Amino acid sequence: MKKITLSLTLLSIWFLSMAQPTDTLKVLFVGNSYTYFNNLPHLVSVISDSTKTKLITKKTVIGGSWLYQHWNGLRGLKTKEIIEQGDFDAVVLQEYSMGAIDYPDSLRKYVPLFADLIRSTGAKPYLFQVWAREKVPQYIQELNQEYEAVARKNDVTLVHVAKGWDMARNLRSSSALFAPDGTHPSALGTFISAAIFVGYLTGEVPEKVSEAPTAFDQSGEFIELLRVDRLDMIFALKVAKETIDTYCE
Repeated sequence: MKKITLSLTLLSIWFLSMAQPTDTLKVLFVGNSYTYFNNLPHLVSVISDSTKTKLITKKTVIGGSWLYQHWNGLRGLKTKEIIEQGDFDAVVLQEYSMGAIDYPDSLRKYVPLFADLIRSTGAKPYLFQVWAREKVPQYIQELNQEYEAVARKNDVTLVHVAKGWDMARNLRSSSALFAPDGTHPSALGTFISAAIFVGYLTGEVPEKVSEAPTAFDQSGEFIELLRVDRLDMIFALKVAKETIDTYCE
């Protein structure tokens, strides 16, 4: 009986070790409401619990901000100081939603400035490829091309969130990726985005996670980040896996 108990204990320890991350990465998200809507950075961290790498996420964000505002410390932002002092492994840059269309010189100027700063701290820069707003799908291709050109020119890893959304619509045309305002992501849109980020940052997309991921706030209070149904969770992970397989180099 003692041998059986010992075997079961060792087996339990083995299963637990398989389920727990064995490495960590510190990730900073720089952006605006496209980044903080539906708790994207927190969701990325929670989903990563089902991979071998735990992503410890932090954000520097303010609604409607541009990268030039982050760079110049406007609107109370201290993004450069946070990057310099944060000992991050990765920093994700997110430009104003239609900025690459309205003022493409902003993306072209500030991505290389941030990329140099990020690399000087030993971290790796990533660029969040944002989607076109729901009412202007005609800009999808132009946005994608602009982001791809900037990422390629500056040797920055482009996280193909917009391409992932395109894939979701191709796989299931009824996918509701937008919130009612037609610009911010729905719960499903955020879930897909978060799973894609996890894939790029860890090299893995888990096969299954909770459809109602939870976390604790700074006061230790339990919070539910968002909720999707089980089939949407499965679909989101499938989209993320196919996006990684197709676009991640």
